[in-house]
Amino acid sequence: MTSSLFSPITLAGVDFANRIHVAPMCQYSAVNGCASDWHMTHLGMLANSGAALLVIEATAVEAIGRISHGDLGLYDDACEAALKRVVDHCRSIGTAKLGIQIAHAGRKASQQRPWEGGAALKADADPWRTIAPSALAYAEDWHQPDEMTKADIARVTEAHVEAAKRALRIGLDEAEIHCAHGYLLHEFCSPLSNQRRDEYGGSLENRLRLPVEIAAAVRAVWPKEKPLGMRITGSDWADGGVSVEEAVVLAGKLKEVGLDFVCVSSGGLVPQQKITLKPGYQVHFAERVKKEAGIATRAVGLIAEPHHAEEIVASGQADMVALARGFLDHPHWGWMAARELGAHVAQPDQYLRAGSQNWAKLFEKH
Repeated sequence: MTSSLFSPITLAGVDFANRIHVAPMCQYSAVNGCASDWHMTHLGMLANSGAALLVIEATAVEAIGRISHGDLGLYDDACEAALKRVVDHCRSIGTAKLGIQIAHAGRKASQQRPWEGGAALKADADPWRTIAPSALAYAEDWHQPDEMTKADIARVTEAHVEAAKRALRIGLDEAEIHCAHGYLLHEFCSPLSNQRRDEYGGSLENRLRLPVEIAAAVRAVWPKEKPLGMRITGSDWADGGVSVEEAVVLAGKLKEVGLDFVCVSSGGLVPQQKITLKPGYQVHFAERVKKEAGIATRAVGLIAEPHHAEEIVASGQADMVALARGFLDHPHWGWMAARELGAHVAQPDQYLRAGSQNWAKLFEKH
């Protein structure tokens, strides 16, 4: 059997052994924006998961862009040094290429960690000023953000550029910009959160302006031989919000400014969203963007079964798939998928006794 999921792909100048990516997963375990020993263990484990690319969690480009006090950042020398320690560790022991998602939480910043409740931080929990395209709170009992000035827009744009430069110094193979899940750049895209009356609000062209400007600014400093992408939203799952047609337009603009791929997610912008969760519930968004925008596309969202992932790639719905909870549940998911699909995946020498050519054969039915 020849597996499409385990076929190689080249993005920009980087060769990936298969189409499996570990999606960025917030761990809420940083200290003042700096990666901790938890990241050493978590990412070190996933560097040998069988995935061709391991993407580091959403990493804030400025301190007020963190979701919580536990978010990773890449906005000062301490953050850079701490993350480099983790990346060097993953590089020394793992097989996966390493990427990062740079992000700004916008009006959804300054909140509790999920296991603390996920609500907006109260006055006694060291909250901070939040910013957004418009002074509209995410929900009741949330901070009302400050509407961003032109100076704020310029600062956030430069913060993305500086974070990309730090990621490059660290030696990462890939970078992607976060424009989904209700965070800042997504907030600019949606009329539900963007009610500006200047060139950054109103028409679709205007609402997409800042994400495209930031993409172009980061592309100018990120080497052409290294992949650069953006996670975008296929739908707000709410009346009057972002649609898949608008996602196609954004993806086309990103292709024009030189991005190599998009990852198509959805939701997270407003509490009143109505989503029916099921395996692959976002794949049709990725398929539409891939076909109509003509850019390499990654699908994500409750993809957990190897044959399902294989079907997504083999049928041309997406070029790549990303898993998050699937890897939390099964840290060697790529090894398991290779066995089920009759493919081969690199494993460290120390684990070869459990490789598909050894351990699995002992349990074959006779």
